[in-house]
Amino acid sequence: MTDRLEGSAVRHMQIGEVAERTELSIKTIRHYDEVGLVRPSERSAGGFRLYTETDVQRLLVIRRMKPLGFTLDEMRQLLDSLDILDSSRSGEDREEAQAFVTDCHARAEESCRKLRRQVAYAEELTALLADHATTD
Repeated sequence: MTDRLEGSAVRHMQIGEVAERTELSIKTIRHYDEVGLVRPSERSAGGFRLYTETDVQRLLVIRRMKPLGFTLDEMRQLLDSLDILDSSRSGEDREEAQAFVTDCHARAEESCRKLRRQVAYAEELTALLADHATTD
């Protein structure tokens, strides 16, 4: 998750654009900054938060984890683990990061199975009720 492209400048976005791109509220993005999950890469001369594409991608990881019941600490650990795996680091840190990502992957898959089952039940109920619903 790196923004550095050889020979090109990193584009910075203000929080409103980031909120639009991530479908998170400005308040939520500020909260994630306050708890240290995703800090803006820079601040403008006026003190406004400025975010990079990497910051946006980190926020999207969080947005995907939240409805699956991951805690803020687990979100932080996953982001850190992904950073380690994207780096050239090796050894015990890398092994621990890989194990945590593997665990998160398994949990996400299980959550998907449960959600698919819930959607199937909801569709069954919707079909049942459609036969009895009035549409005058």
